[in-house]
Amino acid sequence: MRRRGLLAGVTGATALAAVSGCAAPRPETAAALAASGWPLRSIAFSSCIDQTKPAPIWETILAGTPDLFLFGGDNVYCEMPYTLARLRHAYALAAESPGMSRLRRGVPHLAIWDDHDYGVNDGGAEFPYKAESKAEFLQFWKLAAHDPRRGHDGLYHAQVFGPTGSRVQVILLDGRWFRSPWRRTDQRDVPGKERYLPDDDPAKTMLGDEQWRWLEQQLRQPADVRLIVSGMQVVADGHGWERWGNFPRERQRLYDLIGSTGAQGVVFLSGDRHVGALYREATGTPYPLYELTSSGMTHPWRDAAEAGPNRLGELFTDYHYGTVDIDWRASVLSLSVRDIDGQPRRSIGIAFNELRAKT
Repeated sequence: MRRRGLLAGVTGATALAAVSGCAAPRPETAAALAASGWPLRSIAFSSCIDQTKPAPIWETILAGTPDLFLFGGDNVYCEMPYTLARLRHAYALAAESPGMSRLRRGVPHLAIWDDHDYGVNDGGAEFPYKAESKAEFLQFWKLAAHDPRRGHDGLYHAQVFGPTGSRVQVILLDGRWFRSPWRRTDQRDVPGKERYLPDDDPAKTMLGDEQWRWLEQQLRQPADVRLIVSGMQVVADGHGWERWGNFPRERQRLYDLIGSTGAQGVVFLSGDRHVGALYREATGTPYPLYELTSSGMTHPWRDAAEAGPNRLGELFTDYHYGTVDIDWRASVLSLSVRDIDGQPRRSIGIAFNELRAKT
């Protein structure tokens, strides 16, 4: 995942520097990167980073020099039961982590939370201290005073990178703030029914009305590749842990919205599960939808085993992170689960024209 040539598709000051033989310095924040027109070619992401555990994989990620890093949730672990002091302590330890500190200083990044930085395991809208947790998130991630996340409930956010023809939209979904309660299992720890069961209740919501309206607006924005980041898995089936499939109406609503807005180039990035895996779903979707799950930077679930009816290959259960590499000339993107040495252990290449509805 080394830096490629930057001339193709580059505009403005970046193009001028490339033509003159000088390498333009990459902007150091996500906002500056978006404003620069710099075309993204390498994106790294992961989730489930326990600030009390060693994280040598940061060295591998940093050596790969990604253009952008996406934090997919559980970026810190608040000790339970929740107190604001415990969450602050978790963030304080994370701030002292050498690897995370280097990445936050030197690599443009975006973040969304999941349950453990939200403040309660598998928590949703009912969590009474979510506003306090959000305030700590805003402070730790140093969001600007004018950042739109300060002006609405939850932490959903979107950012567009790159020039016309090489445009990547990153959409970060908040699956915690608005989410209705899960339907609890009637057979705990039984494979496929471990914690929760599918719930067809039409009153249940994953994103809440406000976020659904916002998402429709975002999907109508022009983009060539769209990376939708969800703390919990979206297309993955075959297990009874947290996942979008536990609210089948809401998941189908998401698929239908992608189709009705004409949003091409959608790929899902997810975490939560402490495993790495690739998935593909083509039933009830406007075109095949792929998902890359990367979760387990500090504590992967080594003996994980589960059905994977739409999984591509086996689970990867050692230390890992995920990458999205984009070849703009060939119109192909590659999804990979990479091990602690940076080697791809699960990979797939996807042509851009596969990620659009057939007319």
